[in-house]
Amino acid sequence: MRGLPAGPEAAERFEDLLTRPGLRIERIVSSGQSTPPGQWMDQAWDEWVLLVCGRAGLTLEGGSPMTLSPGDWLLIPAHRRHRVDWTQTPTVWLAVHLGQH
Repeated sequence: MRGLPAGPEAAERFEDLLTRPGLRIERIVSSGQSTPPGQWMDQAWDEWVLLVCGRAGLTLEGGSPMTLSPGDWLLIPAHRRHRVDWTQTPTVWLAVHLGQH
């Protein structure tokens, strides 16, 4: 895939593919990154994610950890706290942010 980082030390990459009022589509390339221990992500908009390649562990607050594989997708509702527990090198996500200002 075009633009994938070279190794596990590579920084996580975020690339906007399309932006419109209330909509942003981005490609995220993770290289072993995860949410820091004890922290949760909480955003004011819905996010639909599709795992394109690699594998990742994700937990929604109050739920059981899940493993995402290529083709798996998930809708994370606004203000649903979540965290990325682990990612393979590389893991490619397609993220669609809905209602983002």
